[in-house]
Amino acid sequence: MKWNVWGHSLEETEAFLAEGGFPRFRAKQLHDYLYKRYIYDFSQMTQFPAAMRSWLEEHAQMNRPEVIRRQRSGDGDTTKLLLRLSDGSLIETVCMHHDYGNSICVSTQVGCAMGCIFCASTRHGMKRNLLPGEMLAQIYAFRELYDIPVHSIVLMGSGEPLQNYDNVLAFLRLCHNPDCLNLSYRSMTLSTCGIVPAIYRLADEGLPITLAISLHAPNDEIRNRILPASRRYPIGTLIDAARQYFRVTGRRVTFEYILIDGINAGTEHAEELCRLVGNMACHFNLIPINGTEHIQLYPPSRQQTDRFCKILEKHGKSVTVRRQMGDEIQAACGQLKRRYLDDSSK
Repeated sequence: MKWNVWGHSLEETEAFLAEGGFPRFRAKQLHDYLYKRYIYDFSQMTQFPAAMRSWLEEHAQMNRPEVIRRQRSGDGDTTKLLLRLSDGSLIETVCMHHDYGNSICVSTQVGCAMGCIFCASTRHGMKRNLLPGEMLAQIYAFRELYDIPVHSIVLMGSGEPLQNYDNVLAFLRLCHNPDCLNLSYRSMTLSTCGIVPAIYRLADEGLPITLAISLHAPNDEIRNRILPASRRYPIGTLIDAARQYFRVTGRRVTFEYILIDGINAGTEHAEELCRLVGNMACHFNLIPINGTEHIQLYPPSRQQTDRFCKILEKHGKSVTVRRQMGDEIQAACGQLKRRYLDDSSK
């Protein structure tokens, strides 16, 4: 079976080319073709001798996902792509066009096993983990189609990144590599539902990435209802892991909090949330829930959201309310894929 040259570290590429007797510096040239010049045809890699191009044709392949659908919001702030992988699986990725730059939301799994009640990507469970190259290809799909620079990446697409730990870490290191995206670790955010042992492991990696924890509730009773997978790790142990992440990395943790009317958005919930985190250095990202066709959950009023926000601020917490982007193009996790599959079955 041919080796897929896309999405590997420089060391892995060097080892592969060594099998053909080629010097190490050729790996750096190959990465330049792939990640800087967007040349994916071995015959066009004219820096290589003819014998090397022939060897690559015989022993290597360029296996990258196919873009099968793309959508852009009317205001131009959000672009979403639906990609088909080599095994036929479908994944989504989103680019959010901010004033400060382009932020790309990356999926880490095909589907998701977490069972969050507000998320479409979890409806059919988790099929498999994505490889580092399949994550990297999501970013390059935008770079090639729209010729845009990448300011930051957020691992907030379909899947739980810390369930795919080794592949995710390899992907982040690829993005940081000067021969690839040359992206600062501080421009990377990993969002997790709270796999506690993996948070401790991530803290010890020494990578100054931002950790965003999907908290969504001030206590276990509500959290287990919103996020069934959280039953494995009580909320107190999750807060302890977040404290440790800050102590080891010096990076303030972000708590993502979906606001759902009648469930977790009351003033009493805000007060309880402040007691839960205490004096911990953290940031709260409040997210009024997006309405979708498969759930009967609704956001609180603007007044309720403001009251919730002010209580957190009164207790000295840093707070933002996420601006909704991409509703009209179904940019929430799993929605475009679900619509595509529904259309295909008609």
